[in-house]
Amino acid sequence: MIKYIGLLLLTLALLFSTSGRTETILAIGDDEESVLELASWLYYTPSNEGEGIEQVKRLGSSRWERLTTKYSNRIGIAPFWVKFSVYNYDHTEVDRLLSLANPHLDRVELYHVVQGKVFNKLVMGDKQPFAERPLINNHFVYPFELKPEKLHTFYLKVDTEGSATLPLSLWSQDAFAKNIEATSLSHGFQLGALTAIGLFSLFIAITSRSFSYSYYSGYVLSVTLLVATLQGFAFRFIWPTLPALQQLMIPLLVPLTMLFALLFTEKVLQFKYHNVRMLRICRYGAAYAFLLTITTPFLDYALALYIDITSVLLITALLMGMALIQASRGYKLAKLYSLAWSGMLIGAFITGLMYLGFIELPVNHLTPVMLGLLFEILFMAAILAIRYNDERKAKLRIKQEALVQAQRIRQTREEALLIEANSNEKLEQMVQERTLELEIALRELNEANQKLTEQATIDSLTGVKNRAAFDKRLIAEGRLSRRQQTPMAILMLDIDRFKSINDTYGHLAGDQTLRLIAQTLKENLKRPADLVSRFGGEEFAIILPNTAEEGAVQVAESIRETVADLPVSWENETIPLTISIGVSAEIINSDDQPNNLLEQADKALYRAKNDGRNQVMVYTPEPQ
Repeated sequence: MIKYIGLLLLTLALLFSTSGRTETILAIGDDEESVLELASWLYYTPSNEGEGIEQVKRLGSSRWERLTTKYSNRIGIAPFWVKFSVYNYDHTEVDRLLSLANPHLDRVELYHVVQGKVFNKLVMGDKQPFAERPLINNHFVYPFELKPEKLHTFYLKVDTEGSATLPLSLWSQDAFAKNIEATSLSHGFQLGALTAIGLFSLFIAITSRSFSYSYYSGYVLSVTLLVATLQGFAFRFIWPTLPALQQLMIPLLVPLTMLFALLFTEKVLQFKYHNVRMLRICRYGAAYAFLLTITTPFLDYALALYIDITSVLLITALLMGMALIQASRGYKLAKLYSLAWSGMLIGAFITGLMYLGFIELPVNHLTPVMLGLLFEILFMAAILAIRYNDERKAKLRIKQEALVQAQRIRQTREEALLIEANSNEKLEQMVQERTLELEIALRELNEANQKLTEQATIDSLTGVKNRAAFDKRLIAEGRLSRRQQTPMAILMLDIDRFKSINDTYGHLAGDQTLRLIAQTLKENLKRPADLVSRFGGEEFAIILPNTAEEGAVQVAESIRETVADLPVSWENETIPLTISIGVSAEIINSDDQPNNLLEQADKALYRAKNDGRNQVMVYTPEPQ
């Protein structure tokens, strides 16, 4: 009851202490909502040159007006002050986070005033190095404690050349952490999808030497970098110590994206074959976009944004118009392109008009263009796939026609040979006999080559596969694991103290030991697909396809126990024999992973040797 009386007295004091407009105070306690949007409690006043916080604190309520999106959601407005007040009516301190979710503000001076005295001052903005932020986050976040039953007033001086949108909100720590997890997941998925599509298109462009995929890859990758810049990820992870670069990237990436979009449209709609006038328009537009790319980073930031946004609206409308014209003439790809580009057109127009201050919507400025962009890129990928399929069918049709023509030529040649055979039967019989002899000789030669090839893959001492056969099989099984998404296991085996066996009993005893272990390994592998090979010296390697880590460990333990129980003797002397085994198993997802898997098994073997030998060790990553 006392806290509500105190709050009421504070409110009445503020109402009667000033004349003119009254200011609303946000009263919260520890039981308040976990997140509060502060738009209804924000007041602003233009900033005069040389005016400091002490002068601003003394301004009367008549100088402050309620902050609306109509005032702040614009580009290149003059510096201004924003303030809001928070009162903690609880008897305990309340921890809160003040979040400003516009990562492109150039400079923000924040003054935390408690009971009329400046408690803290911070300078934030994307002109400052990223590490200087009070809390490492894409947005500007200020953590603070609300003293009990005291009035906390926050003054923010905003000075920016870009959009001055001020999405201020007050968070509890738990709610902020959950929000960060959710937004990071969604943004990460979006950027990951864009990057994957861009890199996939780039690889196809490299392998097929296709200009369409090259321009599409450039478009998607430049869009990805632009999105990462707009969301603050690029400044945080790519150039955190280069705030000057942060000021250049958006004016640079927007026209670069338009450049690749124009070049891609020219190729995918095949203006070269269908409409020469539209081809010239695309190339003139590309030249204009290239000119913007090299000039706008050096213009005034606000002017550059106005030029870029206006250009995006004009070029997206132009491309949409050309696609609709081609679609009306019956071109299948133009119809799909129009559908794909419509999402980008609508999103770009809504976002552009919001940035230019013509419309106001209760959503983030970037939300419409992001949705349209995702819709457009997915459909563009489908268009490229359809075009690639059409080209493949055309090449297949040409190939089939060539095969038919070749078959006709072959039939004509056979008829000529038949006529020649009828005129010279004796010569034909001789040719057949020679052909039969040649086939027999070739068959014998093939059999000999197969035997030679088989011998080349066998280790002469142990009778198991050699290292060359192992390397070839490792690549093949890795590709099979990657295609079928099944685990593959590798076992690396080494005979413990093998050198002492050679030194004590002689090299013949060592050779006999190697042969005995090789035979034991073959007997312990039950499946035809399993491969055992001599890896080198006293080391053996085993490939276990379609085997997870648990199964591989069981096989390894069985082999180790079997070898440990072998009755090995030489010249009536018993040879103590144990082995150490390293195990590594996982699903292969890249071409380099089989070799990495082999290296991991070797590391596990090395640890098994170091930890006392005669044991099975599973690879585990070493701590950082």
